[in-house]
Amino acid sequence: MPRTSHPSPRKTTARAAARAVIDLENYAPAYLTWIANKLSSGASQAYLAAFDVGIETWRVLVLLAIEGSISAQKACGVIGMDKASMSRCFKSMHARGFIELSLDPQDGRARIATLTPSGRTVHDQIRDIALERERAFMSVLSVAERKLLLDLLRRLHENLPAVEAATREHLAQHHPHALARRSKD
Repeated sequence: MPRTSHPSPRKTTARAAARAVIDLENYAPAYLTWIANKLSSGASQAYLAAFDVGIETWRVLVLLAIEGSISAQKACGVIGMDKASMSRCFKSMHARGFIELSLDPQDGRARIATLTPSGRTVHDQIRDIALERERAFMSVLSVAERKLLLDLLRRLHENLPAVEAATREHLAQHHPHALARRSKD
């Protein structure tokens, strides 16, 4: 059987250096994505095992515990879920008795979800796990570092509209065909 030649790490590094690549060790979106994906995956596994509740349902339960009731549109805006996923989540939560659904009196097409006592009980049970996960996650930081991290994350979150504006501008300058495709989505 012929041996397959694999490039040495030195050749691979030299080849990568010849092309522009993202330095993942210093690329903040990569760390944010990795952390978010791993936190969500671990939380989802725990919540599914204990309560048969996935991460999307948990996120909606959190909003409902805070707000009492919320429209699907507002929940989508806060959580960042698409409308179809939110609709499926609302239907599933309603079927399980976690929420009651009613029509928005100001917009007869919009549905408003209201947390039920059963939904509140599940929220409270999962909240204990979520807070323990946060405690363990943040345990490597001092109190001052935790405060600074949360302040920085809030600022980054508030800056997301500027990221989208910069993306649109870059696409307009370098990939104008992409804007037409993107606006159809």
